[in-house]
Amino acid sequence: MTASSTGLAARVRRFLNRPGTVDLKKFHKLLPAIEAAEARVKELSDADLTAAATALRPEGEATVQWDKDQLAEFCALGREAARRALDERPFDVQLLGTLAMLNGHVVEMATGEGKTLAGALAAAGFALQGNRVHVATVNDYLAQRDAEWMRPVYTLLGLEAGWINETSTPQQRDEAYAAAVTYGSVNELGFDVLRDRLAHSVDELVVPEPGVLLIDEADSVMIDEGRVPLVLAGSSADDDHQPSVAEVARMLRPGVHYEVDQDNRNAHLTDEGINFVERELGGIDLYAPENTRTVASVNVSLHAHALLHKDIDYIVRDGKVQLVNASRGRVALLQRLPDGLQAAVEAKEKLAVTESGEVLDTITVQTFIRRYPVVAGMTGTAVAVGEHLQEFYDLDVAVIPPNVPCVREDEPDRIYDTLENKEAAMVAEIVKQHETGRPVLVGTLDVAESELLANLLDKAEVPCVVLNAKNDAGEAEIIAKAGEKGAVTVSTQMAGRGTDIRLAEGVAELGGLYVISTGRFPSSRLDNQLRGRAGRQGDPGRSVVFCSVEDDLVEEHLTDPLPALDPDDDGLLSSKKFGHLIDHAQRVAEGEHLEIHRNTWRYNKLLEHQRQLITDYREKVLRTNAALDRLTELDPDIVAFSKEEHGETGTALAARQIKLFHLDRAWADHLAYLTDLREGIHLHALSRENPLNEYHRAAIPAFRKLVGEVEERSVITLSHSDITDEGVDLGKAGLKRPNTTWTYLVQDTPFDMSLKSALKGAKAFFTRSPKEDGEVPQD
Repeated sequence: MTASSTGLAARVRRFLNRPGTVDLKKFHKLLPAIEAAEARVKELSDADLTAAATALRPEGEATVQWDKDQLAEFCALGREAARRALDERPFDVQLLGTLAMLNGHVVEMATGEGKTLAGALAAAGFALQGNRVHVATVNDYLAQRDAEWMRPVYTLLGLEAGWINETSTPQQRDEAYAAAVTYGSVNELGFDVLRDRLAHSVDELVVPEPGVLLIDEADSVMIDEGRVPLVLAGSSADDDHQPSVAEVARMLRPGVHYEVDQDNRNAHLTDEGINFVERELGGIDLYAPENTRTVASVNVSLHAHALLHKDIDYIVRDGKVQLVNASRGRVALLQRLPDGLQAAVEAKEKLAVTESGEVLDTITVQTFIRRYPVVAGMTGTAVAVGEHLQEFYDLDVAVIPPNVPCVREDEPDRIYDTLENKEAAMVAEIVKQHETGRPVLVGTLDVAESELLANLLDKAEVPCVVLNAKNDAGEAEIIAKAGEKGAVTVSTQMAGRGTDIRLAEGVAELGGLYVISTGRFPSSRLDNQLRGRAGRQGDPGRSVVFCSVEDDLVEEHLTDPLPALDPDDDGLLSSKKFGHLIDHAQRVAEGEHLEIHRNTWRYNKLLEHQRQLITDYREKVLRTNAALDRLTELDPDIVAFSKEEHGETGTALAARQIKLFHLDRAWADHLAYLTDLREGIHLHALSRENPLNEYHRAAIPAFRKLVGEVEERSVITLSHSDITDEGVDLGKAGLKRPNTTWTYLVQDTPFDMSLKSALKGAKAFFTRSPKEDGEVPQD
């Protein structure tokens, strides 16, 4: 595509108000002034450069918006700081990305175009405007790497940069958050917010007031993981897991004892399956009232047995079940399955069952992001989710042109009639390219497929390196070598790997890196992220996707029968109609994901509002004498007696401690109630009721009672507590806080189903025999 046609396409998108329509003209107009200042800035000493940058910073706690002259001056200083600190002079397109982020946009910059440096300059710009800046990455490794890599740039600009990770101590977190720019994985930043929700004194708080959030791999974090709940849990004596049920689930046979629906999201016992389970569990009546917990355990064990698959949904490593992040192709650290599924999968794999505990607080990634008044981001694939970013975050996408035009050749998909023929053709193509010395990068859809392909290549005597969730420790080194002559690298999803593939000497003459995908991902963005590994910075390269009509994407998302197949001798389907079918299946998958996200968000909006009210109320209790003042209004006699006996300071501290405990206890109970409410709310659709309205009708009155119950319990506790100058011993007062707390992510949510699936499950519920009235269909 020529430059003129690219410009025309951008103008058409702007006219239609489509994603990627941010007009870059106002940023382009600053480039001459930035270039004009370059010679002057080069003559500055390091100290003078730092002083010039510091002069742009407002005094005290104020924040400012720069005019165009200040923006140009900052970009000139930032460019020079990068040149001195990193020996990298930012290209004009990188400065365009920086300026777009400083204007609160998500920028799309191709792989290898220097997003990390552009993002660092944007973070520095926000900080020099007086903002507190957090840079969210997709994992701890990138948070530490980018903070340390970019630290010399920040230092020359008169700023400090810090980072946190999972192992950071409270002191290290305090120091990191005190810096002008703090790097951290989005998970860890969110977990700190949750941990602060248990603070019983101001000194225990870690996270400062939110200012600016700059997000790397923005589409992955904000869209793919936007609905993922971050969870803070505490020790609990309750445990619904029943080992005997797992043994029974292992004996169940598909089509005989249970059936799975067409989209592989729900499984349910057949009549024969119910009889089998009841017999194996000692002749019980599974749906008798006293067996409610057993029914729940059977359902989650069935889900684990029938719907979750080893080396696809999870791996077993070091004696633990570790979930695989589908959009990143790596182990999802600290991530767990919800609603007893984690224990059920562990039991399925005959592993020790980990403690589940009680949810003390939870917040989705999307809600965490929306705490920040200013959000911007960067990624290689933003336009495809531009409408989603606008809908969920009110953010626009700015498409930054490449510094050097991309010359990569993207072949049409090669579509085959069977999986077997597709695999044979892939191996043949890899062998052919390997014989020329051209490096090949093969992207697979899951761990199992990467290992299968590695075995096929081994039989074909083609050495390869495998990068997947089982061996991701040395990923940076593996990826860095993927551009060497003769290299064959088999990898699960490449998003967020954080390392460019640079071509070795002589590889460009062979055509550059050849990227092969073993199939279409459920999202076209993931396809584009994989393709983008070739053709970096004007390098030659090539990409192709091998598909088959037996791929999961086709079988799960195409409801109409396939047209007649007319393959050649190798099974290749040359008709364009099959390409259209693959495109359609992918669009259906993307539409389902959007609807799940949208539906989850509809329910979470109420929870977000209630959480904000509770957070504001808790902050007031934590930082003031509001607890004592309110208790004085409710029962002045008890409070007056306690001042007389222990003094106002001890009484105020005791009132605060008691009220915070009851507030946290009530909020945890409210979350548990909402979880139970959500699990069955979709059944209202059968009676022509709006499930969301019914959810609100139950959730709102329950929340309104919360504060009143907290105050009532607080008065009672205060009246029966032994108060000292240091407040109250909560344990002696019978108020037991969790002995231990831990954080994790939940991989799925109760809303991860289409309305069709919900209605299907509900219909099954109401058409069961009278004996089965106790069963609730599982998501």
